[in-house]
Amino acid sequence: MSRSYTPGLKILSRTKIIKRRQLPMKGNVHLKIGDIVKSDEIVASTELPGNVQMLNVANKLNIEPENVPECMLAELDESISKGQIIAESKGIFGMFKNQLKSPIDGTLANVSEITGQAILSEPPIPVEVDAYTSGTITEVENEEGVTIETEGVLAQGILGIGGENRGILKVVTSSPNDELTVDMINESHKGMILLGGGFINLSTFNHAKKMGVAGIVSGGFDYTDLSKILGYSLGVAITGSEKIGPSLIITEGFGRIGMAERTYALLSSNEGKFASINGSTQIRAGVIRPEILIPDELSNGECIDFKEADLAISEGSLIRVIRVPFFGKVGKVKSLPPELKKMESETMVRVAEIEFEDGNIEIVPRANLEMIIT
Repeated sequence: MSRSYTPGLKILSRTKIIKRRQLPMKGNVHLKIGDIVKSDEIVASTELPGNVQMLNVANKLNIEPENVPECMLAELDESISKGQIIAESKGIFGMFKNQLKSPIDGTLANVSEITGQAILSEPPIPVEVDAYTSGTITEVENEEGVTIETEGVLAQGILGIGGENRGILKVVTSSPNDELTVDMINESHKGMILLGGGFINLSTFNHAKKMGVAGIVSGGFDYTDLSKILGYSLGVAITGSEKIGPSLIITEGFGRIGMAERTYALLSSNEGKFASINGSTQIRAGVIRPEILIPDELSNGECIDFKEADLAISEGSLIRVIRVPFFGKVGKVKSLPPELKKMESETMVRVAEIEFEDGNIEIVPRANLEMIIT
């Protein structure tokens, strides 16, 4: 039987979940191997250097650069406050002195008698990394981060925006095809992750943001509205750093597309459980999929592990198309023709014969497919 390897989109009721939580630079790790953590627990922290400001002391005091060090009233690495006098000229016979005040809170980092400038450093910026999901610490990398393992539900989407959030999972639609509308969301949903159906529009998203919703999972969304939320055209999908309020995961594609029944059913069956959501997406090399995961605190150790062979599609495999003109459509592989086929672009590629859920059969380049692992 013909087989082809392709990226996999996971919709799993029980699997091992491994999360690496790493600092942007060396700092302090607060836990050890074997520790049990909650999702909001801080596992590591550090401080990023504050912004620096150059201050032309010689110019401000009208003195020569070589005289600057002796005019400084603050010592190197000394804490200074905004408005504090940090330098003063000698004046004439002790009179007519010029003074220089600090424009920031921070420290005096350096003084140069060559340029006549002082470098002021703003206070360091504290950075804390939380666990994101509950689980067990299985690895500690000194001064850098930890690895957390847990078991539970993992559902990946095709595209997402917004970073990490967490909250109780709440089903707010009656079916995977229903639109999530403004009247379905109220103040009681604050801090929750809402499971919608086939579509959510911009007005509903903004209302959810106003209500303090932590995350939204929807089958479809309008591309134009997505650009309005981001403030720019999405282009190549590399997302996750946006500060937009709720994290948004699109499970199927752009437009009004009913959520896959298995995805909707799996998440609905876990309503009321605490979940973590991350809209980060990277489509190109080093693929990152947006996800919602639900740790199982009563796990018995029986879970699904994956090997490379699990990503091999063959006849009967469930797939999703990840590029136009069939973007977001789900179907089954009917056959994998061995011969190359010429596409509209005049390129010769390997293809798959796909039978979509509506019964239509199309020829699609294999590179445009991702496997749905269930």
